[in-house]
Amino acid sequence: MEWTVFKLISWTESYFARHRIDSPRLTAEILLGFCLGIRRLDLYLQHDRPLEKQELARFKTLIQRRKNREPVAYITGEKGFYESSFQVRPGVLIPRPDTETLVEKTLAVLAEDVQKPSVILELGVGSGAVVISLAKAHPGALFFAGDISRVALDTARKNADREKKIGKIHFFNGSWFDPLVPRPFFDVIVSNPPYIPGSHIPGLAPEIRDHEPITALDGGDDGLDCIRKILVRAGEFLVPGGHLLMEMGFDQRAELTALAMNFPEFDTFDFIQDLAGQDRVVHFKKKID
Repeated sequence: MEWTVFKLISWTESYFARHRIDSPRLTAEILLGFCLGIRRLDLYLQHDRPLEKQELARFKTLIQRRKNREPVAYITGEKGFYESSFQVRPGVLIPRPDTETLVEKTLAVLAEDVQKPSVILELGVGSGAVVISLAKAHPGALFFAGDISRVALDTARKNADREKKIGKIHFFNGSWFDPLVPRPFFDVIVSNPPYIPGSHIPGLAPEIRDHEPITALDGGDDGLDCIRKILVRAGEFLVPGGHLLMEMGFDQRAELTALAMNFPEFDTFDFIQDLAGQDRVVHFKKKID
């Protein structure tokens, strides 16, 4: 039997569906396009193209990796986020559409004050998707980004180097604020910290549980350990009137509201919903002295 592009897509879609792989046709298209080095659109422009023996062998390997629940982003080494595509690899959290809410809200905050260049810090930079997206929109701002993972930092630096229209991002290695001198320097601090309760980790999809870095997911007993650590020290680093924005779990509003009462240095806080209408970002504003 001659395996053409169209036949392979159809067969792979059915195979993935039988094995309960999400979005089976889209996944088949992405993997076959990656295997052949062409765009998804070109798969249909070349629908009757027969595959060579070595191409079939390589595609079979990709199919098996996805059947074993390896994330598509780790297989292809790329993940689209906001207006760009970012390199990812095992050991680095895969950017998610939900996190685009954090970018959009931060951009809205930055748009409120365009009179001076802003100084922005991201804690837990991961692949660099958030800070690079912000830097593309505000090339005149000054950016700092840290992560405890050297694998993540290396990936973020490589992603930043691929962008030609952003200013310098100063990357640093360490846990949260530990490498920084405590002084009010930043206008905005953003973070997508681990916020999943530890007891929920075993119940996550195998793509996440078995492949993504648990340290980037596990937020302790109630999911708020890292959020607390950031809140405890953020006031030392924010200028008066500065902003702290963090991604959160959709069901953590009540706990975060109670937690906010312990930090009087922030005079206002609010919650921002994602496109599904779920609470996704908590936004604190520091008092103006």
